[in-house]
Amino acid sequence: MEKITYVIGHVNPDTDSIASAIGYAWLLRERDGMNAVAARAGSMNQQTSWVLDRLNLDAPCLLTDVSPRFESVARRMDTTSPDKPLRDAWDIASRTGGVAAIVNEDGTPYGLITGLTLFSFLAELVGPNPEREKMRIAELLELPCLEAADTGVPQFKAGSRIRDAVNRILRQERNYFIVVDEEGQYVGLSRQRDILNPPRLQIVLVDHNEPEQAVGALEEAELLEIIDHHRLGNPFTRAPIRFTTEVVGSTSTIIAERILEAGLSAPAEIAGVLLAGIFSDTLFFTSPTTTERDKKAAERLGRWAFSGHSPLKGETSESYGDTVLKAGAGLSTRDPDEIVTTDTKTYVSGGINFGIAQAEVTNLMQVDKHLDELKKALERLRKNRGLDFAILMVTDVVQGSSRLIIINPPPMFDDLPYPGSSDGTRFAKGVVSRKKQLLPTILSLLES
Repeated sequence: MEKITYVIGHVNPDTDSIASAIGYAWLLRERDGMNAVAARAGSMNQQTSWVLDRLNLDAPCLLTDVSPRFESVARRMDTTSPDKPLRDAWDIASRTGGVAAIVNEDGTPYGLITGLTLFSFLAELVGPNPEREKMRIAELLELPCLEAADTGVPQFKAGSRIRDAVNRILRQERNYFIVVDEEGQYVGLSRQRDILNPPRLQIVLVDHNEPEQAVGALEEAELLEIIDHHRLGNPFTRAPIRFTTEVVGSTSTIIAERILEAGLSAPAEIAGVLLAGIFSDTLFFTSPTTTERDKKAAERLGRWAFSGHSPLKGETSESYGDTVLKAGAGLSTRDPDEIVTTDTKTYVSGGINFGIAQAEVTNLMQVDKHLDELKKALERLRKNRGLDFAILMVTDVVQGSSRLIIINPPPMFDDLPYPGSSDGTRFAKGVVSRKKQLLPTILSLLES
């Protein structure tokens, strides 16, 4: 089978991250014939869930760790049962390269018979046992498999990470190991050499290029490509890859341009989700990150998204953009811990680790009602992730400004160009972009 290529965004994925993964996986399948699958590295936020539901699209598969699993090196070799004669195991071993799995009637493994275990059993049986010394091989092979099976073979669950078991495997003087599922049912056998050199998952990263924001164990995967619109912080690669980073407001814009370059037109659902990605990341073109390329891409996507039998038929860019933004706005219906973790990115500068979370509202007055709970949740986030300080950026998507809640601010934050309030928050007038407005200001203070 052709290997799967997973297209995946950052942890705590936003709408642009999910949309660009779905859109680019579709393009790779349509244009290149690749077995591409959209994936996500974490839970989706409220806005993204609404968009996918509106478009009748399934959520990308959850992939939190790309470390190779035992299922990738398991082969479902033929089996026999413990009460069957040894000749059955002998016959299987002759076809599998010298190994036969012995499996109970309930599907659980009993043990293994290999050429070595069979030889040792027969030698021991014939040698010291006068009564059986003259037994013929044909008669010996009628004995039940349970008498010759090695029942001490280590078993590993199919979904377990190989790297967690490597030391145990290296201490074993065996060539084969048993793989089982979560219920302990036989899945197959794995050879030691395959376990020590497992196939790597093929990965395309979208909407980020920093290892700290990537799916777990990225270094154990085969990274094929990165498509992004953020600052550089790219991971180490073993070979040259295709790396695209563009000064646009949304990764979905880049995907839409790739579709155009390929001479293709996206289905209404794909166009609709990419359009939502652009609207979300540019705050419907009000963010300073917005470019003319975003607007042109949105115009083309709109022609595909709002026509025919589309789920969005009857919508306009204005009505759809407005509902996309409002779908992700609000604090009252969400748990404070969810608010500070759903859209959080971590950074390192000058040896200082910090995180910036962002939440959207339609009125900044909502912050007052939930301020104490948000501060406590932000402090928990800071401690759990080992951060020196943490910021929650609450952005008003209607008025285009933000309030900053800062936990454990460093001394240089006295020079922040945002006036403070008696409740400890700061008002950042006209600041809506974490990437282009807030982060550069923070980095400038830390680096100075």
